[in-house]
Amino acid sequence: PPELSILNNCSPSQLEGLCSFLQLSTCPEPSLVRFCGWLLALTPDLSYTSAAILAEQLFLRRVLSLSQPPSRHLMAALTSFCSKYSHPFCRVLVAAVLQEPGEGAEQTKLMCELVEECLEPHSVQLVLSQVLEVPLSEKLLPVLQAVLGRQEVLPPELLDLLVLTLCQQAPAFATSLSFAKLVTAVLTVHQSQVS
Repeated sequence: PPELSILNNCSPSQLEGLCSFLQLSTCPEPSLVRFCGWLLALTPDLSYTSAAILAEQLFLRRVLSLSQPPSRHLMAALTSFCSKYSHPFCRVLVAAVLQEPGEGAEQTKLMCELVEECLEPHSVQLVLSQVLEVPLSEKLLPVLQAVLGRQEVLPPELLDLLVLTLCQQAPAFATSLSFAKLVTAVLTVHQSQVS
């Protein structure tokens, strides 16, 4: 709808107010899918800041409250949004999930699925750097495994940080099968770069 061009003309605070007024954080999921479809067709593209605000308003509460796998509609909306705005999405949502205390099994599975199927290579690298900024936990090992599963070429400094983190954390994960699989994956995927 032509009215959506207003999203490109709002200041960040106006956009937050508009999202609140439209109750986007609680709108029904089928409507969310339709709205994300409209965002893809919007020209010009949203600014980074606007996309980050929308990622937060549309998805943050929904993702953090997941206690079972996301619905088909929520997954479709996430995939749609990520296809065009994966960088701001990762900055907002992945960061929030990583800082969330506790197990967060559904959030971890969702992050793995997005890494494996939706994110652009540069966004996969962003996810890796975000994971390496927080203390490593059993919950995060599958996310690292998903990143390595993409078999992307990593910048040397990011690969060095990954290897260093794994070396430093090894004693804490001495009995972890997931950690052993992760180390094996690093040595397999990046064998030419790891000495």
